[in-house]
Amino acid sequence: MPCPFLGSMNQGFVRNYGSALLKQYGNLCPILSRGFRSLGVDETKCPFIQEAPKEMTEDIKESGPTYQYEKFFSEQINAKKKDYSYRVFRKVSRLAADGMYPQALEGADNRRVTVWCANDYLGASRHPVVQDAAISAIKSYGTGAGGTRNIAGNSQMTEKLEAEIAKLHKKPAALIFSSCFVANDATLSTLAKIMPGCIVYSDAGNHASMIQGIRNSRAPKHIFRHNDPNHLRELLSASPAGVPKLVVFETVHSMSGAICPLEEMCDIAHEHGALTFVDEVHAVGLYGKHGAGIGEERGLEHHIDIVSGTLGKAFGNVGGYIAGSSLLIDTIRSLAPGFIFTTALPPPTLAGSLAAIRLLASGEGRSMRAKHQGIVRYLKLSLLIAGLPQMPSVSHIVPVPITGADKVAMVAESLMKRGHYVQAINYPTVARGEERLRFAPGPHHTPEMIDSLITALIESFHENNISFDQFMVNGACRECSMEYKVDVAYEEPYKYTMIAA
Repeated sequence: MPCPFLGSMNQGFVRNYGSALLKQYGNLCPILSRGFRSLGVDETKCPFIQEAPKEMTEDIKESGPTYQYEKFFSEQINAKKKDYSYRVFRKVSRLAADGMYPQALEGADNRRVTVWCANDYLGASRHPVVQDAAISAIKSYGTGAGGTRNIAGNSQMTEKLEAEIAKLHKKPAALIFSSCFVANDATLSTLAKIMPGCIVYSDAGNHASMIQGIRNSRAPKHIFRHNDPNHLRELLSASPAGVPKLVVFETVHSMSGAICPLEEMCDIAHEHGALTFVDEVHAVGLYGKHGAGIGEERGLEHHIDIVSGTLGKAFGNVGGYIAGSSLLIDTIRSLAPGFIFTTALPPPTLAGSLAAIRLLASGEGRSMRAKHQGIVRYLKLSLLIAGLPQMPSVSHIVPVPITGADKVAMVAESLMKRGHYVQAINYPTVARGEERLRFAPGPHHTPEMIDSLITALIESFHENNISFDQFMVNGACRECSMEYKVDVAYEEPYKYTMIAA
């Protein structure tokens, strides 16, 4: 008699899974269940079919041991902790109110500390003009963009910001991204991939975003020594003629404060038919009459084919951008997945960034930059007089080298206990053996804050048994006991020849 249960199923299914069906449902069948009890056999086997045909069992596989994912992740984290490169994110809420900036609330107890490592270099994020613009945009347009630029995310404010960026850099067009990491990655990966036979020449000190973009393009690359135009010329001289080339470098290096020989590097690139891609991330807002960066300060904007910048540092917001020719910008807009498939910047960011760019291009912006440079000089001179180590830097970035990931972390912790927050910089941000503290003083830091920092640094070096050539003892010269005092080297803003903007 045919089984009504099995007969209702697809015969191919029965052939493949009959054995499993019998095991699961056999005890419910009155015929089979009687057979199991009377025969006294293993009830997992059918009494009529002592061994299932091969066709019914060949694709039933016993599950083997699974990969130990959590064990693998644990090993990766433990390795980072053992070499002191594991990153601990400090709970630091920066304060914006007058009289409180550049301080922050730290930890669960909301202890007040002074922040020395933020990239909001001029405090634009808390400027009332920038804040008011962002608040007004929220009230008018809400907090979100609503989608990608192609789907609901494009607005008049978006295009106003891009036009302002293009004007700032004296370029025909600009394009904004969700961050400058994305801007660099998307632009370089797209350009080097679509240009047939493109070769990339990359500075050894380039930021991870540019390195990642070059890798993602899979284009052949050559790495020249950091800020070394002679090595760049040597590599380009060996390149084939008539093929597209990209020369990629930064103006202000984020971790050393070095500034590149911009004119020489651009000239060498152009002599060999290459396009220049220049990252001005740590220069925009801080250098030049209108805050357009090193290119503007040195009158070399026209030497730069593609400039990338950020809205998240001196401009006090978030986001990144590129500026260049109209056709180049349209190509990236049309082909770069990192631009096409990401949500657009929200209205408060667009409005805040637009206000910040205009603020820093004004006379007030020039005064902020002059005060900023005065405070930077005060910190550098204070470190020098105290005998504390510092790496040579001609920019606003002040690195203090402390070799060893363990040592730099301990000094940073000692400083935090004394009310000064600066993040330890170690691998992979810098090479092993080149660890450092990276200070970024701003116009809202005071000489008194720096004096307190210097005292805390001296104590922290001693506390962690780090030797240095200490010139000062209790605020006076160790040799002649003359009291130590440095005046703030503030200079009035440079009087630029006024021309039509």
